[in-house]
Amino acid sequence: MSAVQAIYAHHVIAGTASFELQPPDLETMMSRFLALQDQGYPHRVLAEPDGQIGGYAYASAYRPRPAYQWTVESTVYVHPDCQRMGYGRQLVTDLIAACESAGYRQMIAVIGGSQHAASIELHRGAGFSDVGVLKNVGFKHGKWLDSVLMQRAIGDGGTRAPAL
Repeated sequence: MSAVQAIYAHHVIAGTASFELQPPDLETMMSRFLALQDQGYPHRVLAEPDGQIGGYAYASAYRPRPAYQWTVESTVYVHPDCQRMGYGRQLVTDLIAACESAGYRQMIAVIGGSQHAASIELHRGAGFSDVGVLKNVGFKHGKWLDSVLMQRAIGDGGTRAPAL
């Protein structure tokens, strides 16, 4: 978990993928992970051949109300030294498969910043479609940032009712 925390800390400090302003400590990251695990959400960690962590991904609740229980939000972070090496693609592909196996029907990506082309293209390549942009909803690194919303159907998507 310390490697996951370090990857996330890098993105909080240097980027706009997360709208957090200060990286959470290891204890907070562990608490967040355990909460998602307790709720049964899929997560993936990708190790490099030398055993280092190249990236991680997880699904979480898109919204807390019961009608949203079939929709998840995806989160993917790649180690800065491993970007553009296919790690993000592998992580998001594995996460989609795990969410489909778990019975989820829709996946939402909330991408920090319209200029975050790598993340937008990663999600498009995984079958996500653009569904909207929330303009100037975050302020970080001295500038206003958008949130790009993308969506992908999983399994049967919205073609039939889920098994209750």
